[in-house]
Amino acid sequence: MNFNFLNKNTTASCVLVAFLLLFSSCANSQDNEELPIVNSTRVINFSGYEWVVRTSDEGKEGPGPNYFSDSEENVWVDEEGRLHLKVVERNGNWYCSGVILRQSYGFKKYIFYVSSRVDNLDQNIVGGLFTHITDDQEIDIEFSRWSDPENQNSQFAVQPSFKAGNKVRYDLNLDDNLSTHFFDWKPESIEFASYKGHTRTPEADAIVNTWTYTGEDVPPHTDERLKINLWLFRGASPANGTGGEMIIDRVEIY
Repeated sequence: MNFNFLNKNTTASCVLVAFLLLFSSCANSQDNEELPIVNSTRVINFSGYEWVVRTSDEGKEGPGPNYFSDSEENVWVDEEGRLHLKVVERNGNWYCSGVILRQSYGFKKYIFYVSSRVDNLDQNIVGGLFTHITDDQEIDIEFSRWSDPENQNSQFAVQPSFKAGNKVRYDLNLDDNLSTHFFDWKPESIEFASYKGHTRTPEADAIVNTWTYTGEDVPPHTDERLKINLWLFRGASPANGTGGEMIIDRVEIY
């Protein structure tokens, strides 16, 4: 396109560790193999899991393409244990942000408790909650108007999303900062949902959208990684000129 809690101040003291995503061909992701780390960058603790903070160094990478930064200005965990991802301008360049779960969990239910108005992101910004194996083996919940202010602001998708039946778009239209989103990944189906508030058991009026995918592109049970990112569609600068932020209260996997 998709921590034993540390605050913004203490993340600076995290040990710099190696980082290069070497995806093995292990067939059973339920072994929870740790992601090999080879180059140097940040690993942070959020929601009880270790996450690698993405960086593209001095070059641009997809999605976008964009610059991705592991700076604490782009990615940090606050004193309440919430993950912050920001799109930030520095020295004339816009820097996007992302984190990658160090372990693979396979067929599970992945729940994201969001604490910011992702329905009001800049029209050129995309917030993504997703699992990734390859670009054609991916499960996405995304918040974006894809550079068109008239577009709906959210979507559920299974890659390749250009195929008929692999994507559902909807408007989130939140009342406040809180929303809950999940995908339940099974061998022959994927169930999606978005709710207002932080809840697993919403009242009827809090259900924004649900969708169950049963097509031929359910990703296989293999060495995927869960990712969260905030990036610029086609690398375009934010229309608002100020960037944007996505805050995740916690993630649950079971």
